[in-house]
Amino acid sequence: LPGALGYLPPPLPLGLYSLALTQEKLPRKTVMEPPRPMKPLYWTRIQLHSKKDVCSSLVWDTIEEPDVDFDEFVELFSKTAVKEKKQPLSDTITKSKAKQVVKLLNNKRSQAVGILMSSLHLDMKDIQCAVLNLDNNVVDLETLQALYEIRAQQEELDKIEKHIKSCKDKDDSKPLDKPEQFLYQLSLIPNFSSRVFCILFQSSFSECMSLITRKLEILQRVCKTLQESETVKKILGLVLAFGNFMNGGNRTRGQADGFTLDILPKLKDVKSSDGVKSLLSYIVAYYLRHFDEDAGRETCVFPLPEPHDLFQSSQMKFDDFQKDLTRLRKDLRACTSEVEKVCKVSDEDNLQPFKEKMEDFITQ
Repeated sequence: LPGALGYLPPPLPLGLYSLALTQEKLPRKTVMEPPRPMKPLYWTRIQLHSKKDVCSSLVWDTIEEPDVDFDEFVELFSKTAVKEKKQPLSDTITKSKAKQVVKLLNNKRSQAVGILMSSLHLDMKDIQCAVLNLDNNVVDLETLQALYEIRAQQEELDKIEKHIKSCKDKDDSKPLDKPEQFLYQLSLIPNFSSRVFCILFQSSFSECMSLITRKLEILQRVCKTLQESETVKKILGLVLAFGNFMNGGNRTRGQADGFTLDILPKLKDVKSSDGVKSLLSYIVAYYLRHFDEDAGRETCVFPLPEPHDLFQSSQMKFDDFQKDLTRLRKDLRACTSEVEKVCKVSDEDNLQPFKEKMEDFITQ
C-alpha cells in the first residue's frame, strides 16, 4: 500500500539513473593538459573510481604516480611540426614544351634512372650539400649509395656533353630527356663519384671490421672453452667410452684414445634397438644422471659453449676472413687514392670538410 511502512519509491527514469551512475563514477585523477600536443600512446585504459567495490583488489590501487619533470619529455615526445613535403626530384627538372626530346640512354637504363628520380623527394642542392659537406641529415647513406650506383658512366656522359655543346646557341635544338638531364646535373657536383665512394667506404669500414672482430672473438671463445672446459672433457670422455665399448673387438675402430669430431653430429643417427632413443640422447641423459649434480635445478649450467656461438663458429671459414680482409685492404687503397685526387683538383671552397675528415679516417 502507498502509505505502508517500508514502501519503496518508484525507480528513477532511465535518463536520471544514467546521470546518477555517471556522477558516481568520476575519474580519480584530474585532467592533464600538456603544454604542447603530444604523440598518442594507444593503450587500453583502466580507471579506478572513488567508490570501490570492497571485494575487488587491484594492484593499481597501490600504485602512485611519482612527481616527474616533464620538460625534457615534452621536447622528446611532442608532436613535430609537419615538414614541408618536397616534390619528387623528377618534377624539379623543367619539362620542355617541345613535343620531342633527345634520348641518349637505352630504354632499360632510362627507366631505372627515372624510377630513382621519382622516388627521391629532394632538391639537387640537397644532394650537393650532402656530398660536399659530408652531411647525411637530409640525404642518407642509402640514398647516396643508390645515386652512386646510378651515376653516369663516362661513355654516357660524353654523349650528353656532346649533345649539349652541339645545341649551344641553337633555338630549334631538342632538349634532353629528364633522365639524361638528371645524370648531367649529378656530374656537375665537383668530384661526385670519388667523393661518394670515399663517404660510403668510410661509413662501412668500421662496421665491416667490427663484424670480423666479433666473429673472431666468438671463434676464440668457443675454441678456448672446448680446449679448457672440464665438462667438455667429461662429455668427450663419455662418447669415447661408449664408442670404444660399441667397437669392442674391432681392430680398426676399437680401443681408441680419441676420435675426429665429425662423428659428433652423427650420434643422433645411431638409434637404440627399439628405435626410440638415439645414442646422442642416451649420452646426454647419462651425463645428467651421473655427472651433473645440479641437473633439473635452476642452478644447472649448460656444459658446452653457447649453442648460438657453436653454430656461428661451425659456419666460419678462414678463406672467407681472408677474402674480406683482402677486399677491405683493396678498397682502403682505392679510397686513399681517391682522397688524394679530390684534394688535388678541388677548389679551396670545396676542399673542406672532406680533406680533414678523410685524412683523419685514413691515418687512424
